[in-house]
Amino acid sequence: MADNQKQIFETDWKLWRALSEQALERFCQKTLADAAKLERGGEPAHARYLKLFQLVKRRDEDIGDVFNDPRRSRAYLQISRAVQKRIITRAELERFSEETQEIVALLLGERR
Repeated sequence: MADNQKQIFETDWKLWRALSEQALERFCQKTLADAAKLERGGEPAHARYLKLFQLVKRRDEDIGDVFNDPRRSRAYLQISRAVQKRIITRAELERFSEETQEIVALLLGERR
């Protein structure tokens, strides 16, 4: 790791590890609920299957962006992606230190 790359505070890292487990569970529950809606849809089965395939593909990409390869050096990026993809809420983001919130806002292109 480069010397100029700032690592997330230990307390924020621990919070992210715990929150990411909750967020992943919530995200998967929502994906399963969305998939169940397709089962009951009025379209032909093949059309619903194609929609299901696309849903799972998109959600798998989201999971990978946010949750794969959890390391402290990637935490800011993963948190910002989780906010961007609405996997964690703004209220959950507010649980992090001010510094982490500022870095996430910067990564999201927001002004603080």
